[in-house]
Amino acid sequence: MAVLPILELPHPALRQRARKVRKIGPKTLRLAYDLIDTMREAGGLGLAANQIGSLQRVIVIQLPEEDEEARIYVNPEIVHREGQREVEEGCLSVPGYKGFINRSVWVKFSALDHTSKTVRLKAEELLAQALEHEVDHLNGILYLDHLESHDKLVKIEPESEQTAEGPQPGSDAAPAAEAASDTPASLKVR
Repeated sequence: MAVLPILELPHPALRQRARKVRKIGPKTLRLAYDLIDTMREAGGLGLAANQIGSLQRVIVIQLPEEDEEARIYVNPEIVHREGQREVEEGCLSVPGYKGFINRSVWVKFSALDHTSKTVRLKAEELLAQALEHEVDHLNGILYLDHLESHDKLVKIEPESEQTAEGPQPGSDAAPAAEAASDTPASLKVR
């Protein structure tokens, strides 16, 4: 398929609510496979359609330990959340930063897969975090909106100084390194 540019804050599409997909046809599948290619090229764990400028309710996720195909979810929703834990999160649409936010301990999730079959699952840990992060994107919410304060947002050192850790928790997060302290005005918490 294709690797597409990932929109970055403050692009307005990142703050818009995506529309429900009425039928999973060739255009929706092409979008999903473009999302997968783009996510993999960027080294992310997940990607939402509005991050590439398409306001459709489509997300993809591939956790580091999953060697098989990436997960494609259409019209995803979190139907129940339980518990609360602090996690480190980053986002391909907010490059150069990571933050510490609260996410659920586990979630119940529902969506359609690429064959139009209903998928229902209970997810915990990194999968729960990734699902919440990507569904938030479809609702125009960024992880920055969950920050309690700017003190919970840290700058990531340039790539040349990073370790070879691979993707960090936080669904579409890129690799993270030690923190610095300057926060640009464009990253204000809602």
